Amino acid sequence: MFLDKFKPDAYFKSVHDVTPQFLQSKGIKGIITDLDNTLVPWDVHDATEEIKAWFKEILNHDMKVTIISNNNMERVKTFSDPIQIPFVHSAKKPLRKGFKQGSKQMGLAAHEIAVIGDQLLTDILGGNLGGFYTILVTPIVQTDAKITAFNRKMERFILKRLRRKGKIDF
Repeated sequence: MFLDKFKPDAYFKSVHDVTPQFLQSKGIKGIITDLDNTLVPWDVHDATEEIKAWFKEILNHDMKVTIISNNNMERVKTFSDPIQIPFVHSAKKPLRKGFKQGSKQMGLAAHEIAVIGDQLLTDILGGNLGGFYTILVTPIVQTDAKITAFNRKMERFILKRLRRKGKIDF
């Protein structure tokens, strides 16, 4: 069914709630994560101490991580380079190219990777189309860039339909 393409495999309030133990219990060895409003607010340029600690915990459990963002190289590089996390910029999510690049960088198959993001129309749809395990998190802040604001309206409609059909319970 069409709506199933937007249905995440799991939902967490925050990326900080996604633990290595949970991921490993699902057979996950790597993470493709969105940047803006998933890891930090969309207008924050640097990793917070909290997010640095989360990355450290993930990496200490022998898991791989790649940040995939639709944002430009400067934005993603400014965030990723200081914390030494590989990235793919201008990914054009939900198209598969960026997701494939990320899985290739990690040397993992799609079924070994979780995609974590705050948007159904980019992160979850793209992850599902690529055969990844998908995790939706609540956006960190309720403000968005203009293009994302339109997506949020569509997401509310899709979430309402998924709830009404009993496909999600959050």
